[in-house]
Amino acid sequence: AVMDPLRFGALDHPDTHRVLPGIVGGIGGYGNCLGLPNIGGEVVFDPCYQGNPLVNALCVGKMRIEDIHTAHASGAGNKVVLFGARTGGDGIGGASVLASATFDADGPTKRPSVQVGDPFKEKILIECCLELYAAGVVDGIQDLGAAGLSCAWSELASAGDGGMDVWLDDVPLRDPTLAPEEILMSESQERMMAVVEPGRLEEFLAITAKWDIEATVCGEVVPGDRLRVYYRGEVIVDVPPRSVAHDGPVYHRPIVRPTYLDALQADSPDALPRPASGAELGEVLRRLVASPDLADKSWVTDQYDRYVMGNTALAQPDDAGVIRIDETTGRGVALATDCNGRFCKLDPYAGAQLALAEAHRNVAAAGARPLAVTDCLNFGSPEDPGVMWQFEQAVRGLAQGCKALGIPVTGGNVSFYNQTGDVAIHPTPVVGVLGVIEDVARRTPSSWREPGLTLLQLGTSRAEFGGSSWAWQLHGHLGGLPPQVDLAAEKALMEVLVGGAQRGLFAAAHDLSDGGLAVAVAEGAMRYGVGASLRLAELCAASGLGAFEVLYAESAARALVAVRPEQLEAVRALAAEHGVPAVVVGETGGENLAVAGEFEIPVAELSAVHRATIPAALEA
Repeated sequence: AVMDPLRFGALDHPDTHRVLPGIVGGIGGYGNCLGLPNIGGEVVFDPCYQGNPLVNALCVGKMRIEDIHTAHASGAGNKVVLFGARTGGDGIGGASVLASATFDADGPTKRPSVQVGDPFKEKILIECCLELYAAGVVDGIQDLGAAGLSCAWSELASAGDGGMDVWLDDVPLRDPTLAPEEILMSESQERMMAVVEPGRLEEFLAITAKWDIEATVCGEVVPGDRLRVYYRGEVIVDVPPRSVAHDGPVYHRPIVRPTYLDALQADSPDALPRPASGAELGEVLRRLVASPDLADKSWVTDQYDRYVMGNTALAQPDDAGVIRIDETTGRGVALATDCNGRFCKLDPYAGAQLALAEAHRNVAAAGARPLAVTDCLNFGSPEDPGVMWQFEQAVRGLAQGCKALGIPVTGGNVSFYNQTGDVAIHPTPVVGVLGVIEDVARRTPSSWREPGLTLLQLGTSRAEFGGSSWAWQLHGHLGGLPPQVDLAAEKALMEVLVGGAQRGLFAAAHDLSDGGLAVAVAEGAMRYGVGASLRLAELCAASGLGAFEVLYAESAARALVAVRPEQLEAVRALAAEHGVPAVVVGETGGENLAVAGEFEIPVAELSAVHRATIPAALEA
């Protein structure tokens, strides 16, 4: 399965109307051809991404531990085989150039050629690789990505026990006019490189031929510690591979806390005008569910196949995507990605931990126990000491957050130079969390289908509005401090959500994040058209807050659960066991979303404005 966290500029900007359809079409067109369900992600709009849209991708697969294959070139005499698509001029100066360049209207234009993707070739290549692994003919394997052959050869040799001689003349080309440096740096897609024992080479080539995959021996593992690249009989590269792959220069860039931060954090949203009546409270909800970030994203997600292969148990707009991986036992995995760039702008340390906490919470809300983390750390130019400070703080926050939650980081990547001139994106450390659910039949959806359910809030509400959807979407305000992080509370909430799901206690569970309790209830009601009636007196008394604060604050470590009345005491007991506050806030039913003594809005009216925003902007 795949997920795609996306960031675009302002929804009403003409360039967003140009870029977004192309990106979404590319993701859908390629992914649908591969037969991989796209089960979630994010679509976020903010002017800071106007010149630098972010297209992150997360992919998960399954395998047996004993079948792991790694990227290494060991065993003198073993052959190095390039297989897949031919090498062309596409992608030259792609990631290898853009990874170290900012965009400046006055500077020289860098226009790398974009890789030409062939999803059908990719699908065949994947199936071919799986058969090669099953046949046991692969000693080492490496995909070709950024910097192409130059990266793949050096990484394979560096991770092995010897050197490598390779012959550039033997690389199959789509364009025979390519210069040697272009062949080395091309980032043409759908290519793999394998290390094969001589005695298994014939079998290897027979399998690639069966799949109509071109395969060519282009090198050999040799004694020593040198990577030599030959072209037309001459050695054009002769280096220790570790010097290229692993022992490159370490930058010690200046790190300085940005001077703007004190003023930004002092600019509290507390001074913003707040709703003065129940009608105004309801109007806040109408505007939030119609705002670009919180509006329905079906215009995007309907272009993706969420159910191909027939193993999808949950997908967007649920809190997490859930895929069944074992038809016999029903075991599945849950995935969620999250990041609030506004929180990270205000405090990158806390913002990174909040991204981790939300993804962790979303996986738990689906009923899965979080097991592992990956990340994509998107930042501006590291040549800016302020950006380096943001990066340092975010990495520290993630490291300490994962340690506190007890889950490992299995990998990830860093994307720098997301900056146009002096304008950098918000720090955007997107965090992906994977969890395991023993039986997907016990999964918990985020929306309810039936009336008569009791709604409870789990967790503690505080008057936290720094970086909130209310402050930004309704007032254009970014300032103050993000919600406080309480990872012990997140762990306790996770135990309640996972334990309750295993016992079948929840009809629905939804994390509280963007837009707070009110938006979570609206989302739970809009999906199936079943309304809800809220009573806030107990929650206000427990928190010492007013209706506005408990409805729209974005405090972390909270969730909304829908429970059948006969399960209510069991849920309360489970929450008490883990020290998690549990307060009844209402029940499901009817055609309206009503808050006692404040406002009442037809669910159909909320759904109409919720669904209209994206199509109205992109189809105008």
